[in-house]
Amino acid sequence: MLRAFFSSATGMRAQELLIDNTANNLANVNTSGFKRSQVDFADLLYATERTAGSEVAAGQTTPIGLQIGSGVRAVGTTKVFTQGVLQETGIPTDVAIEGDGFFKVLTPNGDERFTRDGSLRIDGNGLLVTGDGFVVDGNITVPNDVPLANLRIGVDGTVSAAVNGTSSTLGTISLYRFMNPMGLRNEGGNLYSATDGSGDAELGISGGNVGTLRQSFLEGSNVEVVRELVSLITAQRAYEINSRAIQAGDEMLSNTAQLTR
Repeated sequence: MLRAFFSSATGMRAQELLIDNTANNLANVNTSGFKRSQVDFADLLYATERTAGSEVAAGQTTPIGLQIGSGVRAVGTTKVFTQGVLQETGIPTDVAIEGDGFFKVLTPNGDERFTRDGSLRIDGNGLLVTGDGFVVDGNITVPNDVPLANLRIGVDGTVSAAVNGTSSTLGTISLYRFMNPMGLRNEGGNLYSATDGSGDAELGISGGNVGTLRQSFLEGSNVEVVRELVSLITAQRAYEINSRAIQAGDEMLSNTAQLTR
């Protein structure tokens, strides 16, 4: 059986994964704080017919070898954490991170999650929470008598409010960083969780090594539509070429079978 059948099949599967990933990137082009993913590929094992440098005659060696590959495999998906465009919203509880940091939030069962989505809100108890109701690290509570227009979030994460001309500090929004953010696990809902690959979350210094905060702004997705469309077209053409290779192999076997007739 021709090795090309199996090699081309792995190529078609690889392009399917690439299209799936591209579709997810395009679907989240308007998701706040979303980071696009790219699929990394590697070639599969090689069948070695002759090793480079092997002796072909007395005192004579071949300068090249003969190896035939067996296709391609997906190594993994890499999150690209480039900065998204900051978009002004005019909402006092919206906060954008300008830098490498992450917000930490707590789920109802106490698990820690991390996000770049700064579309924060105030729940019925006055707590600063995400859109899904997860409490932002620090348990910042806004009093009922504080108008949203008087809420201030500094570049260093300090949350304060002015009531009757008096300003009071309500808490601090901390930012965290990871040694390898590409190792974070996607949990959906704009949330990540730490893994052994990402390392533990390290408390950063707002305004320092983790970036600064911008009140009334949101970080947009870093997905570039043109780049993704080019990737989509390339994957589609590569899929077609791999299918043509299978078709060519089938025709070769068909011609071989007809030699006995």
